Amino acid sequence: MVTRHPMEQRILREGNGPATSLPLIPYESIQGGGRMEELAASLDEYDKLVIRMNTPRRVLSLSLVVVDNAVCPTATLVKVDSAREHGILLEAVRVLADLDLAVRKAYISSDGRWFMNVFHVTDRCGRKLADRSLTSHLERSLCASLPGDDTQPSALLTEPAGLEVHGLTTLELAGADRPGLLSEVFAVLRDVECDVVAAKVWTHNGRVASLITVRDGHPGSPADADATLRARRVEARLGNVLRGDHAVRGARNATAVASSSASAAHSDRRMHQLMFADRDYEQTTSGVSTPPRSVVSVQNWVNRGYSIVNVECRDQPKLLFDVICTLTDMEYVVFHGIIDTDGDRARQEFYIRHLDGTPISSEAERQRVIQCLQAAIDRRACEGAMLELCTADRRGLLADVTQTFREHGLSVTRAEVTTKAGIAMDLFYVVDTAGHAVDQRTVDAITERVGVESLKLTEERRPWCHQKWPTTEEDRVANGGGGGGVGLFYLGSIVKRNLYNLGLIRSCS
Repeated sequence: MVTRHPMEQRILREGNGPATSLPLIPYESIQGGGRMEELAASLDEYDKLVIRMNTPRRVLSLSLVVVDNAVCPTATLVKVDSAREHGILLEAVRVLADLDLAVRKAYISSDGRWFMNVFHVTDRCGRKLADRSLTSHLERSLCASLPGDDTQPSALLTEPAGLEVHGLTTLELAGADRPGLLSEVFAVLRDVECDVVAAKVWTHNGRVASLITVRDGHPGSPADADATLRARRVEARLGNVLRGDHAVRGARNATAVASSSASAAHSDRRMHQLMFADRDYEQTTSGVSTPPRSVVSVQNWVNRGYSIVNVECRDQPKLLFDVICTLTDMEYVVFHGIIDTDGDRARQEFYIRHLDGTPISSEAERQRVIQCLQAAIDRRACEGAMLELCTADRRGLLADVTQTFREHGLSVTRAEVTTKAGIAMDLFYVVDTAGHAVDQRTVDAITERVGVESLKLTEERRPWCHQKWPTTEEDRVANGGGGGGVGLFYLGSIVKRNLYNLGLIRSCS
């Protein structure tokens, strides 16, 4: 009896429905799995049969997560087999993103109730993961992200992003962006004696979203009723700041929500959700929207009942997470996918359906998917000069620094704020009020004002090499990256080549 690889089973299967037979664990098709081969050798044929007849959830303890450094000379292979449930792929990708790993290549496939993912990962410098403590932590984190018999991680991921850990409260802000807005927000928090512990700020297409974690600066432990009343007052003041300019689109939709309820939501995912709910993917009425940085196409494979999504763009940190997160929150299921990077460019292809198993059914929906994916990629792109602040933390520090930016005519396009052991380690991307690059004289003036030892201009480090990439539609078609047959082309010869490169088959011929 020949054990077929899940991709072969899918290609050979007729019809659009799930496989009717129980899936098989492809021991023979995984090369260099190390622990998998040792496990298979220690079991008799009856034990193997029992394992193959059970679902992945029941054999989770039998190392369905494998981190392998032996197969590929340039990257670490991470293989994840699990039960196919909505949100599981996002959980695996989230773990890789949280550890700041770069996904150079990936293969995603599902067959019946199985989900099999293989990722080629490196650190941000393009090196294999040589630290055994890191690989062990990666494996444990991936195992923990997979569902047990009674857990529902996909439900947990949709909770609001408030949290309460030792008196911390998270503020969610969303609305129209304008010069000096961040300075006003931090000034309000200083005035109400809220100490900023961490913050994340994104801007895109004239909109802004932020998660700000604060600690109440008042001494003592106020009663729950007093704390709730105080939180509502902070919400009201921040809401007034966000609605400062009623002339801009969507000012009436500005929101400021303080929450102290525990939640398992991932901060980056919540940021995407806030901006998606604020409809930052829509074109502005002023017509000043910047062109998207990515090329996204969506087409239907009618015979198989899939919608094929192709993404081409410059590679950037957490790119795969941003795309998978958006598709998941739009309630699409990724059944199969291929991810590849070439130099500093990335190409991703996904075969998706709705939760009910149907493909994209209208032109309006197709355009919405394209716009939302382009927006998700653009949100992560960093515009402007990168300024790093590292100094002793104090109340009002962020208000003073952002006020200095404002006085020198700068706008913050993105910010990451963290505080550890009383030290503020903050990152700001700034442009002038017209959206142009900041001149060196302005940077020098700001640095002198804030402190030469505390604030510095940093050149963003990109480990990827820069190679030529097709820039026109004709070039993309000539290189196999565009046109109506790209999905079927990938499913043929390129699938075999990628399976071989990923160590899943012995020959690509």
